[in-house]
Amino acid sequence: MDDSTDLLTIGRLARRTGVSARTLRFWSNEGVIEPVGRTAGDYRLYDAACVARVELIRALRELGLGLDDVRRVLERKATVGDVAAAHVAAIDTQIRALKVSRAVLSTVSKRRSTLEETALMNRLARLSTAERAQIVDDFKADVFGRLDIAPELRERVRDLSIDLPEDPTPDQVDAWIELAELLQDPDFRARLGTFLELNTPAPGQKAPPGATIWWARQVVNKVAQAREDGIEPGDPAAAELISTMFRDTDLSAVLASLQAGIDAGAERYRELVGRVQGRRRSPDATEELHWLASALRCAIEGEAARR
Repeated sequence: MDDSTDLLTIGRLARRTGVSARTLRFWSNEGVIEPVGRTAGDYRLYDAACVARVELIRALRELGLGLDDVRRVLERKATVGDVAAAHVAAIDTQIRALKVSRAVLSTVSKRRSTLEETALMNRLARLSTAERAQIVDDFKADVFGRLDIAPELRERVRDLSIDLPEDPTPDQVDAWIELAELLQDPDFRARLGTFLELNTPAPGQKAPPGATIWWARQVVNKVAQAREDGIEPGDPAAAELISTMFRDTDLSAVLASLQAGIDAGAERYRELVGRVQGRRRSPDATEELHWLASALRCAIEGEAARR
């Protein structure tokens, strides 16, 4: 304390509060703390109220508030609660941005991406909600728009939502990056369109021969069991399974539908959509689909040999 006035110099204020003299001088220059007087040598002096004010400022700063917000609180232009709520929103935004950055970097690491690929993934991950929706709408218009399907099915397609939630997980961002690349790929759109034409029933008609493979999961489950039992695609047991599942159906048409889906990467598309939407994933059926395609070829060849 100053012996005559009982006031603190800035150095003693620093020792009392644990805040450096340089920081106190900066806060004083910014007007968030003000000296109550000056020494004969023109050094700033502070009283006990300044000590309390410095401790409050330090607490607010440690919570992440900027000096402008601190000043508003101290001048009663805003409550601590109001400022804290604004900072919570800002921190949430930062957290979401960090999650996106982490997901992009994780994907770059896994793919060993080039600079150009990294820039593209970063751009895709940071698209606005409207920009992401536009990508999906363009994709649906191109792929589903060409199909002759029933009105109720077209309505379901129109309502199909493929977008990141407000607070996506790193896995959802990673899946969105890959899915967005696919949705904008003209070759993928063409392959998926061909697959859907072969597997989507036209209005008033029965489902195409191969549609049950994709729309009825039990087909994949039966194939998975056959593989687990050690049955090979050319085995008699595989031919019996094909006969049981498809009976009098044209196996060539079934194979054409199945192969179109394999070529389109329909199983990967299904998985990515599920991951983006945060739905529980079904097991990847890629190996089962390839086994089934081989078994169908063997069955077709067997039928031809018996004629």
